[in-house]
Amino acid sequence: MDNHNAKILVVDDEPAVRRILETRLSMVGYEVVTASDGEEALKLFDQESPDLVILDVMIPKGDGYYICQEIRKFSEIPIIMLTALSDVADRITGLQIGADDYLVKPFSPKELEARISTILRRVKKTEYRSNPDGGVLRIGKLTVDTNKRKVFSGNSIVRLTEIEFNVLQLLIRQAGEPISRAEILEAIWGYTPRQTGDLRLVDVHISRLRGKIENDPKQPEYIITERGMGYSFQRLLDYPQGGASSQVMSAGIAMD
Repeated sequence: MDNHNAKILVVDDEPAVRRILETRLSMVGYEVVTASDGEEALKLFDQESPDLVILDVMIPKGDGYYICQEIRKFSEIPIIMLTALSDVADRITGLQIGADDYLVKPFSPKELEARISTILRRVKKTEYRSNPDGGVLRIGKLTVDTNKRKVFSGNSIVRLTEIEFNVLQLLIRQAGEPISRAEILEAIWGYTPRQTGDLRLVDVHISRLRGKIENDPKQPEYIITERGMGYSFQRLLDYPQGGASSQVMSAGIAMD
């Protein structure tokens, strides 16, 4: 998918915001469709099959949280939430129910464009392409197919968003090595933390991942918190020397 052929659904009840975003995003090559309320948003989502959704929290006929949850029932495409709420807890709510990123109003359209570009670039890099250093990884009960970008727990598929899969893949690639939250933010979201809330973005995605892949998210076996450092993918099993790469083997990951 070429970023400049990507289709973006903008959902906001403010005509000025819709007009500005439609103009700005169209100028840089995106196809843009807009909706003013939740009901119209879900209808256009079904009709237009967008590649990314920009979703305001405070909209009529179903707020942004509800629309995000509805989309996540059948789609893992990226969602960026816009919020005028000053309470960090309210912004975190959007992430917990499936949003990939958020911006607080008033925001810079240029910053929004940068975040859209970063997310779509990562989708483009991995969507229809094999991962040259990937394969099928078996980690305890988990099977991670880095080519098809699918995760299974036993025989059941684990539905991950694009961002969640990218975070998991980053941790696996550096298995056994602590990665700071700032490093994860820059590697996955493409920007450095400017405020405390930015790092919470990483924490919420780690929490979402644990909820999907761990037997007991409160006592994780896979993604471990390294106090004062960040997160790491935990060593699970011991293998004899030789065979697969030392990093994979030391992390207890069998590669097909």
